[in-house]
Amino acid sequence: MTLARLAWTYLWARPLVAALNLAMVALGVGAVVLVTLVAEQLEHRAQRDLAGIDLVVGAKGSPLQLILAGVFHVDVPTGNIPLSALEQLRAHPLVEQALPLSLGDSLQGYRIVGTERAYAQGYGAALEAGRWWEAPLQAVLGAQVARATGLQPGASFAGTHGLGASGEVHGDTPYLVSGVLRACGCVLDRLVLTSTESVWAVHEVGMLGADPSPEDRAILQAEREVTLVLVRYRSPLAAVTLPRWVNAQAGLQAGVPAIEASRLFRNLGVGLDLLRAFAAAWLVMAALSIFVALAHAVREREPDLAMLRMLGAPPARVAAVVAWEALWLAALGAAAGLLAGHLAAHLLGSITVDGRTLPVSGLWFSPQEGLLVAGVFGLALLAAALPVWRVMRLDVTVLLQAPR
Repeated sequence: MTLARLAWTYLWARPLVAALNLAMVALGVGAVVLVTLVAEQLEHRAQRDLAGIDLVVGAKGSPLQLILAGVFHVDVPTGNIPLSALEQLRAHPLVEQALPLSLGDSLQGYRIVGTERAYAQGYGAALEAGRWWEAPLQAVLGAQVARATGLQPGASFAGTHGLGASGEVHGDTPYLVSGVLRACGCVLDRLVLTSTESVWAVHEVGMLGADPSPEDRAILQAEREVTLVLVRYRSPLAAVTLPRWVNAQAGLQAGVPAIEASRLFRNLGVGLDLLRAFAAAWLVMAALSIFVALAHAVREREPDLAMLRMLGAPPARVAAVVAWEALWLAALGAAAGLLAGHLAAHLLGSITVDGRTLPVSGLWFSPQEGLLVAGVFGLALLAAALPVWRVMRLDVTVLLQAPR
């Protein structure tokens, strides 16, 4: 019998103790894996959603709220701003690009965003089916939206007023689905994109009625608004002067995505660090439990170990049986913990997808998982060090002469 097989037999000679130690290791590893997967995916997706957006301009309020509403689409906007603000930004010499976003309606909880094609092209979006919108009241669905609603090019739907699923339905102005986007792993997957004119048309019909007068239509057109403007700088100088200029304008607020996202993840990181510390403490407790179990096992198996020595096994080979037992615990516990962590991430991802928030996947694999597994094996061997040293110092003669 090989040393590994003998250690396996010894390990399961006490199944309850082995199961307890395995559960402790698996829980510690699973907690670390879950926290790592969530943190990495949120940061990765946030960085991808922020790509190419230097400034978000909206109504007066919280800069962080502007970023959450205009970039990540997980919060309500602070209000609307006049269309003239968009024109001012586009005319500013430090602005390379200014893209409008018009929010306010949704489809089964997924946000309808009135914008321009350049918004989607900034994320490298490509069509999976159909075509881009070519006229008002045509819409392109993100991959997740199409999957959840079952809508395909040629189908129609009515938007719901508000960003929830229980608002008033705009039944008089249905949208035609012109296309479906290919999944990109970015914010576009959970958005319904249409032209800004479409959003204006939906709400103007609601205010004007079916047969508006030219005067009333002209008044509404003069009062048209957008919700947010996404700005890309023309030069690094804009980062210093443009936010200050925007904040000096009546009714306008600037939010810098890089600053606000860094602040958000810094605050979030405190909680994640606490969870990591708790998981690490749990792993140390698991290592202590393995140490106690191996120490008791060595004491109970002294006659067996003495017999191995009598049969010619050198001290190092006998001690290796104890080390192998610790390695079996580490391997099984790490495998179970990795599986549990990824399953927990998958479950969390399904919950956050239903909540239309930043998605998390259990199929994400982190390089830190390899370091974690190596650390688990190191802790197991450290826990086995004293029992192994004790086995190597066993006096066979004394053991054989001891009364039974």
